Amino acid sequence: MITVLLVDDQPLLRMGFRLAIDSEPDLTVVGEAADGKVALEQVAALAPDVVVMDVRMPGMDGIEATRRIAAEHPATRVLVVTTFDVDEYAFAALRGGASGFLIKSARPEELAEAIRTVASGSSVVAPRVVRRMLDLFAHHLPHTADADPRDDAVDPRLRALTPRETDVLRGVADGLSNGEIAERLVLSVTTVKTHVGNVLAKLGVRDRVQAVIVAYESGLVGSRR
Repeated sequence: MITVLLVDDQPLLRMGFRLAIDSEPDLTVVGEAADGKVALEQVAALAPDVVVMDVRMPGMDGIEATRRIAAEHPATRVLVVTTFDVDEYAFAALRGGASGFLIKSARPEELAEAIRTVASGSSVVAPRVVRRMLDLFAHHLPHTADADPRDDAVDPRLRALTPRETDVLRGVADGLSNGEIAERLVLSVTTVKTHVGNVLAKLGVRDRVQAVIVAYESGLVGSRR
């Protein structure tokens, strides 16, 4: 059973989410919160598998709550619900550690599947979408040229990567699938999958989405704008 905490300042929306989630045989809502501060208390008390998080709330908003949950409760995944598919709120939530985002108008079955996906350790947003968001909101990131991992001034996480792992990370940052990276680097898909796992572990990130963000923030890849 996947346990879920609902965080939204609109009671009717929480009720709708609860009905949709509790109707699934493998999902159950264990708590609700109307703001980020209460959400943190609920996460500490209930240890839910997934938090379905609104971003625009009074008091502590969903972005700050997501950052705190990712830092203090890494076993709990955050699925952010937003009004638009590509906006600064979703972008900020992903940078804060969310495992994906979903549009509030999504169908109940889409919400259920998104919860299952993030609970399994995967992300609910394609790397290509993250790349597009990073291009759109690049002004929020440090202005850097493409970084050389051998440079002493570069992000220490990049220095831990082998040259091949660095190439794989560039492919991930370009939004490529394992198969597309394998074709680009003339490797087997299995080898690429192994490299991706090593990259995630060395960067200390949970999924490909966070790896893309690290690649941008470290200057390994730059905006295409």
